[in-house]
Amino acid sequence: MSLNSTPSSDRIHIGFFGQRNAGKSSLVNAITDQELSVVSDTLGTTTDPVQKAMELLPLGPVLIIDTPGYDDMGELGEKRVKKTKQVLNRTDVAVLVVDATKGLTEDDNELLNIIKSKEIPYIIAYNKSDEISSKSELKSNEIYVSAKTKENIHEIKELIGSLNGVENEKQLLGDLINKNDFVILVTPIDGSAPKGRMILPQQQAIRNVIDNNAVAIDVKETELEELLKNLGKKPSLVVTDSQAFGIVKKIVPEDIPLTSFSILMSRYKGYLTEAVKGVNALSRLQDGDTILMAEGCTHHRQCEDIGTYKLPKLIREYTGKELNFKTCSGTEFPEDFEGISLVINCGSCMLNEREVKYRMKTAVDAGVPFTNYGTVIAEINGILERSTCMLPEIKEL
Repeated sequence: MSLNSTPSSDRIHIGFFGQRNAGKSSLVNAITDQELSVVSDTLGTTTDPVQKAMELLPLGPVLIIDTPGYDDMGELGEKRVKKTKQVLNRTDVAVLVVDATKGLTEDDNELLNIIKSKEIPYIIAYNKSDEISSKSELKSNEIYVSAKTKENIHEIKELIGSLNGVENEKQLLGDLINKNDFVILVTPIDGSAPKGRMILPQQQAIRNVIDNNAVAIDVKETELEELLKNLGKKPSLVVTDSQAFGIVKKIVPEDIPLTSFSILMSRYKGYLTEAVKGVNALSRLQDGDTILMAEGCTHHRQCEDIGTYKLPKLIREYTGKELNFKTCSGTEFPEDFEGISLVINCGSCMLNEREVKYRMKTAVDAGVPFTNYGTVIAEINGILERSTCMLPEIKEL
């Protein structure tokens, strides 16, 4: 990934939903002006969510998601409907595609109620408008379109833009630094580091520092002490990979602000305060309790994977308790939290803000504390207060 590309987690997620053969895929193809989805008169042609990261004017960087029909049937159909519901958890704008020749059906209304319950901004697109003789007056978030004749394709893009067209002004760390500041980014390179590249939070941090006319200095933890001796100017901030907290906190003087990529990412995604509150659950854990380790991406797990090996080991040592650990990854986040005492989410770099907040709310509503990897590691290393005290959200607590 190049430094100037927009990661999918920072793109506006636009999901297209509806019944089979309502014309979702045809409408997606017309809006994107690409053959993104396979189109057929056969019911259920779209069997899995199809997504495409692209630039869509007037919105800018978006992620278009075409979903299977909500009225799909049979055992496979139920699984496809489940996938569709999972897409809703990360959808910023929902487009409910309705067959204009049939109007809103019971399945459409059921889906619409789910969209409303999740407080997702939505549009109802009455497709196949070229096949109806008369058109009723519509609400401001409804529109007649025709994927076949391209009627109102430009207008529906404008309508989508009106629901989520505000540029995201949040920054990963730019509001914590000033022009010409030095920011040290501690990036360990071990067996679990990706070959030939840096992970997404590190890339984003570098870009955010540069965008704010400051200086980003990358270094491994093994060279950090020598760098500080020879830098000639005190850095305004040190950001480290959470796994190096134990080493880095001993090297960086107390008068230099120190935090982690994971803590900054939880702030960027809007759930830092909940993560800090949730970490207190570590002190209440009992023998036999179960912790859910939730990751946002799927990857090949190595023998010392952070979520399945390193962090569970640290937590057992820190609490002195015999604990059980469950894992989930990708979009497979549970809705039933029976028997779960704590949810520890990953850094969330591959999840958009809506999906992370959905995870947090689902857990908290079930009475289960929710935190993340970096916050837990900071707590275990006795550095949580130091690593969060410079952040405005924590100062207000």
